[in-house]
Amino acid sequence: MTLIFLAPGQGAQMLGMGADLFDAYPQVVEEAEDILGYSLRRLCLEDPDEQLSNTAYTQPALYTVTALAYQRRYEALGYAPDFAAGHSLGEYNALLIAEAFTFAQGLRLVQKRGALMAAMQGGGMLAVVGPSREEIGAVFHEAGIASVDIANLNTPRQTVLSGPDSDLKRLGEIFAARGVRAVALNVRTAFHSRYMAGMKSAFAAFIADFSFSPLMVPVISNFSALPYRDDEVANNLVQQLDHGVRWTESIQYLLQEDTPVFEELSQRPLLMRMVEEIKTRSRSDHTS
Repeated sequence: MTLIFLAPGQGAQMLGMGADLFDAYPQVVEEAEDILGYSLRRLCLEDPDEQLSNTAYTQPALYTVTALAYQRRYEALGYAPDFAAGHSLGEYNALLIAEAFTFAQGLRLVQKRGALMAAMQGGGMLAVVGPSREEIGAVFHEAGIASVDIANLNTPRQTVLSGPDSDLKRLGEIFAARGVRAVALNVRTAFHSRYMAGMKSAFAAFIADFSFSPLMVPVISNFSALPYRDDEVANNLVQQLDHGVRWTESIQYLLQEDTPVFEELSQRPLLMRMVEEIKTRSRSDHTS
């Protein structure tokens, strides 16, 4: 059996997350709140100022809650997983599992990442369900649209696009006319696209001051869809910002392991649904 832990990305946050974890790990929570300068418990359990959906707050909160979820699971098992992978933000938790950095170092990176992302305004994201990447590319070509990037290859049938709102709206109308489901995501920024270049250099300068330890658990990179090498941590985390999340390929890589067993460190099993779809499609491809 190959045990694989999956860490969720932004979108998995929910009011009440961490309710069963904060009291179990008060020292970690205190350390996080000292770094962040606000109450995580209040943010996650009450959210009186409606900040949990604000990227600058979402990312540190989700990173911390996922770190606590891993700590509880590790203590129950008594050992680390054989592999770790995380979707976008979740890659920081995967690297934490691999001991590339301490909890505090990871939180400072995530805090900076979230703040820089929150400051970026303009554009959006569109989830398209059904067509393949090649079919989506054909629609781009027919519509004469060259301003939209593929942000997330979540499953063979679920692709997220990033770009200017007007072009995403036009693409959404084209897909709808063809009977294809296309849903605008509740974001105000074109994440994982060329439009993140404005923050990429700032984050690269920030992460340059960090040093990273050799990975104790193999981590699959969003950027390459392959296991990290020890000297790739800073580069891959920077490149991840304006490149697509190659989730389908990452899971397909892991499915080649001996009897892979996936566990998601989240109350919302969004990634496990993707895994099941990828597994089903992989089985179908092998039998067709």
